Amino acid sequence: MAVRPPQGGDDEPEAIAFGIAALDARLDEANLTFPATSREVVEALGEPSIPYDAGGNTLALSAALEEVPGDRFEREGELLDALHPVFEAHRQRTANSIVARLRGLLPF
Repeated sequence: MAVRPPQGGDDEPEAIAFGIAALDARLDEANLTFPATSREVVEALGEPSIPYDAGGNTLALSAALEEVPGDRFEREGELLDALHPVFEAHRQRTANSIVARLRGLLPF
């Protein structure tokens, strides 16, 4: 998932990656081979906090992996598929919070 920031200038805006898109970018940079366990994934990435929405809210990778059934992933796609509903659930909870609703009502 990625959201483009508002366009305010002539420069090409950069996409803001969150959820599995943000995790995928970190996996591309990590020295991790599959199959891998949850522990190996966290160790390879250095326990990052992954943004799960465009607002910058984050979730520790180890906490996200605790919500996933199973502990071993045969391939990167399997890991990302397992984590997608976790990040989406956190995004929806934040979007439905009272603070998010109040921010939506304010003009700035």
